[in-house]
Amino acid sequence: MGSKEILSLECTSAGSPADERVESVVGRNNLQFHFAQSDERRPGGINRDSVANGTAPVNLWGKPIDNLSKTGGWIAAFFIFGNEMAERMAYFGLSVNMISSVLGGFIADAYLGRYWTIAIFTTIYLVGLIGITLCATMSVFIPNQDQCYQLSKLLGTCEPAKSWQMLYLYIVLYVTAFGAAGIRPCVSSFGADQFDERSKDYKAHLDRFFNFFYLSVTVGAIVAFTMVVYIQMKHGWGSAFASLAIAMAISNVVFFVGTPLYRHRLPGGSPLTRVAQVLVAAFRKRNVPLSSSDSIDLYELPGQNSAIKGSGKIDHTDDFRWLDKAALHLKEDGVDPNPWRLCTVTQVEEVKILLKLLPIPMCTIMLSVVLTEYLTLSVQQAYTMDTHMGHLKLPVICMPVFPGLSIFLILALYYSTFAPLSRRITGHPHGASQLQRVGLGLAVSILSVAWAGVFERYRRNYAIKHGYEALFLSPMPNLSAYWLLIQYCLIGIAEVFCIVGLLEFLYQEAPDAMRSIGSAYAAVAGGLGCFVATIINNIVKSITGNEAEGRPSWLSQNINTGRFDYFYWLLTVLSLINFCVFLLLAHRYKYRVRKMVELEIMRATTT
Repeated sequence: MGSKEILSLECTSAGSPADERVESVVGRNNLQFHFAQSDERRPGGINRDSVANGTAPVNLWGKPIDNLSKTGGWIAAFFIFGNEMAERMAYFGLSVNMISSVLGGFIADAYLGRYWTIAIFTTIYLVGLIGITLCATMSVFIPNQDQCYQLSKLLGTCEPAKSWQMLYLYIVLYVTAFGAAGIRPCVSSFGADQFDERSKDYKAHLDRFFNFFYLSVTVGAIVAFTMVVYIQMKHGWGSAFASLAIAMAISNVVFFVGTPLYRHRLPGGSPLTRVAQVLVAAFRKRNVPLSSSDSIDLYELPGQNSAIKGSGKIDHTDDFRWLDKAALHLKEDGVDPNPWRLCTVTQVEEVKILLKLLPIPMCTIMLSVVLTEYLTLSVQQAYTMDTHMGHLKLPVICMPVFPGLSIFLILALYYSTFAPLSRRITGHPHGASQLQRVGLGLAVSILSVAWAGVFERYRRNYAIKHGYEALFLSPMPNLSAYWLLIQYCLIGIAEVFCIVGLLEFLYQEAPDAMRSIGSAYAAVAGGLGCFVATIINNIVKSITGNEAEGRPSWLSQNINTGRFDYFYWLLTVLSLINFCVFLLLAHRYKYRVRKMVELEIMRATTT
């Protein structure tokens, strides 16, 4: 079957002989031309068909855009940056972690489109934040604190919350998490949709977009770790949560103000249904060899347009050949096949792409593990050290702002420093490919966590030597907490290259009608990192500690008797193993190459 070509039903019939079938196709290039020529023969049909098929941008109501120059581009993108900046401020202020982000991607790709998905879930997010603010400000939602003194808090003897108060708290927290989960995979994809992929500068614009997008994320995080923390310390939790709700309201206003400027992509129907159809069809034909004489060939629709709204046709590849059986057109399938028995090549290739993409974001889970550990372990380190900067004493809980500052600095210097330098070394027009940037980020994260282990060993020995072994909450006046900036800045650099490269990689490589789900891969990997970190912590505590013998675990509450240095080196080893796996996967990965004839036709529609 290796030499077989993809034929449409117009080219063959169920009863045509095999020799006539072979003569009708000469090579894959002729096939690609055949996909285009059926539409070229229709006057004015290319542009309308591409809109109807969903590959060209449309307005909010799904109609063709008469003048593309008045929509999309950087102006529309900046409204999305503003939305993301305020939304990330609320997100980091709450530190909500969720793994259900794929839900938002599914809804956007299948039914609502990215704009309406963002509009609905961002409103849900705001409702949740308002509910949390009320929980922290209205006395009816707060347990009686009249007899809750400092000693009572330490002993845990304060009056507990009533069951209905806890129920309300859980409801508003889950509403907030649900709203955030729906937004995450859609915003970056919707922003990237604003750029015309038919433009010769498309890849350069896309590269810059994802860098600026992550810059807006970073600005939101910096504000959350500084201004929101300051408001909480000075005015209490109610004011802090209110500031987050206000930020989210601003986010909504900014997003909706930009509505007339946005370009949209038509949703392509349920991707889960299409995936299920491929798996079912392949299973039904599992016993049919790919070279069966009863097969007509691999099935695809005639012309340029695919059967999937929102997607162009995808070339057949030799990966996961067992899935090709779903597109194996047998004589018994007839001329009007059941989609649960026969799928198009494009539909099969969508599933192949999802499978090929999956290992790459999974390799970034380890980076998320390190980031999660830093949020707690590095703060515990900072509590034992001097946080004065001259006459200014920085609150310990503001320490996570430094990775954000390093990210801000790197992104600001990226195009003036890193890109030209790496372009000379690699010869790549953007300095480095997407996977090279992901790999560089993973490599720098190894350096960060290794240094963290080295410095923690020095800090622990210093504490023991100077009599602070039992005083793990007392800062040591002659040991500056700003030594932690080295590991913070390195992890910030790692985050820039890894996450930005990953977002761009997933957007460009994902199937046209599944780009939000592709972006959800990154969000799911981040959520899994939190779970994996918890699992690692529990394993380390159970193995290294023994209360009966009086042996503290590596992650002891008393950081001076624990062995955080060993734990950091364990993370270093795990990160190194993960990096080696990534190198193997990246070396074997083949980027998607879109057909030149298709790109030429797409460019022709704009002239």
